[in-house]
Amino acid sequence: MTERTDSTLNDTVELPGTPSQTVGPFLTIGLDWGRAGRMVVPDGTPGAFWIRGEILDGAGDPIPDALVETWQAAPDGRFDHPDDPRGRHPGWRGLGRSDTRLGEYAVHTVLPGPVPTREGRTQAPHIDVSVFARGMLHRVVTRIYFPDHAATNATDPILATVPQDRRCTLCATTSPDGYRFDIRLQGPGETVFFDV
Repeated sequence: MTERTDSTLNDTVELPGTPSQTVGPFLTIGLDWGRAGRMVVPDGTPGAFWIRGEILDGAGDPIPDALVETWQAAPDGRFDHPDDPRGRHPGWRGLGRSDTRLGEYAVHTVLPGPVPTREGRTQAPHIDVSVFARGMLHRVVTRIYFPDHAATNATDPILATVPQDRRCTLCATTSPDGYRFDIRLQGPGETVFFDV
């Protein structure tokens, strides 16, 4: 509760509380890492490609002030983390970050290798994606699967939990310099998001 003094009445007036602030248009000030953030791997890396896409609102309009963060395994399916049971992949960052102020996000990367689940089942190559945008108190999390891995996509234990008619919202499409993956936050064709 906020109080203020009304100088004309010399009285204290009680004001209602204000709602929590949502993520505003300030992502590009403190969270965008510029070109370095978009480069999961450097230019010239064998097999590297771009993933590009728009973040769309419920009406299908692009959101110009969103932030996309990607996280993925190295091509051998490992991470540079001491808890990786297969051993660390030293020096693998696996993190990409891009804003949408130029109309779309863009991340330069390589195809991740298959990652096992805790139960030891193999997951198809995928990239985890977090989206931060105005009007959202919390990030949303989704995955990018690749169309040229249809056989492993069909046996992926996480993708199998998604209704068949919604799986297409998790699969990128090919483009001239890599892949395209648009993310629709709500409405018809809404991207599948995971509760993490």
